Amino acid sequence: MATPETTKTVRSPLSSSFQWFFDSEKASGLVLIACTALSLLLANSSHAADYLALWQVHVAGLSLVHWINDALMAIFFLLIGLELERELYSGELSSLQNALLPLVAALGGIVTPALIHYTLNAGTPGQAGIGIPMATDIAFALGALALLGARVPASLKVFVVAFAVIDDLCAIVIIAVFYSSGLSFAYLAAALAVWLLLVAMNRWLRWMALLPYLLGGALMWFLLLKSGVHATLAGVMLAFAIPYSSQDADQSSPSHRLEEWLHKPVAFLILPLFALANTAIAVGGQWMQELASSNSLGIMLGLLLGKPLGVSLICYLAVAVGLCRLPADLTWRHIVGAGLLGGIGFTMSIFISNLAFAGAAPVIDASKIAVLLASTLAGLLGFFWLRAIPQSISQASSLRA
Repeated sequence: MATPETTKTVRSPLSSSFQWFFDSEKASGLVLIACTALSLLLANSSHAADYLALWQVHVAGLSLVHWINDALMAIFFLLIGLELERELYSGELSSLQNALLPLVAALGGIVTPALIHYTLNAGTPGQAGIGIPMATDIAFALGALALLGARVPASLKVFVVAFAVIDDLCAIVIIAVFYSSGLSFAYLAAALAVWLLLVAMNRWLRWMALLPYLLGGALMWFLLLKSGVHATLAGVMLAFAIPYSSQDADQSSPSHRLEEWLHKPVAFLILPLFALANTAIAVGGQWMQELASSNSLGIMLGLLLGKPLGVSLICYLAVAVGLCRLPADLTWRHIVGAGLLGGIGFTMSIFISNLAFAGAAPVIDASKIAVLLASTLAGLLGFFWLRAIPQSISQASSLRA
């Protein structure tokens, strides 16, 4: 049996597409922090009533917060799907050997927090929040790694992004399976028919113009909205219908062009709007007691304890039995640090909080406070843990490779 100490593999330099993705993502974390702080400040100021009422203004039948969460976030999920498609076809996940370690890390980082939350909430109304501590926020995790600069190996950036993207994909599946209600199979069948038509346009007709796919995606979003399945799933479905070519991934494929166009609007408009609308939390005098609830404890322990434990232990076991290998420039200290950064739930965790306790505003607010506190602590712990690792350790690992 292989041992974790001997199963090392050399990782090639970062691809240009991955480096571009890393550079374009890391700045949005600071914007999200600023928007969250501003939203919390306004929601607890003398202007709180007007600020909270702003997000409930109805436009074309939906409130502003619903337009953000159901429509704009579909564009966010489209970007996540495009990123995943690129990584699977020609990026860091295109090799099974490279993909296995972040894949098992993602599974450990999903199952362990869910088990912790379920243990504390089984059979109670809080059980609906089991999906909240499962996700990882890519922008914040990359922001922390960017602040560390050259102190962290290149393979760690790849590892964190890969398991965070897989986390998000699993969160999307969880939303589809567990947080859909009042299903209309006619609308759902129509949405699937539109998606199959778009796939046929790509696979067999090889239509390379983006406009027909975007129009089809908008129709698919409307049909899913009516079907009872969360409409944001249309974004991911559309991503895998848009033509992608690994030969021209860095130049002209429709998928790559759209991904490049979407990064700035998503990072600097959609996600900040999401943060402003969804962290407008009026913190009452009972917030400390609310944090002691089984649901809030499950969220915080899931993110702070479940993520690093799940990621580290399952990776160690997978390497020990020879299922996958640890990159040569990484140590187990790096994996633990990555697991800590995985506890930054933020965007997806807040998103799932809205779905898990729809109609129960006090529970949603308590869940969001738990997410914000746990994500902040996880980010700080991960940053200082990785910062404390001597650079000589990574250099020695690379020389041994």
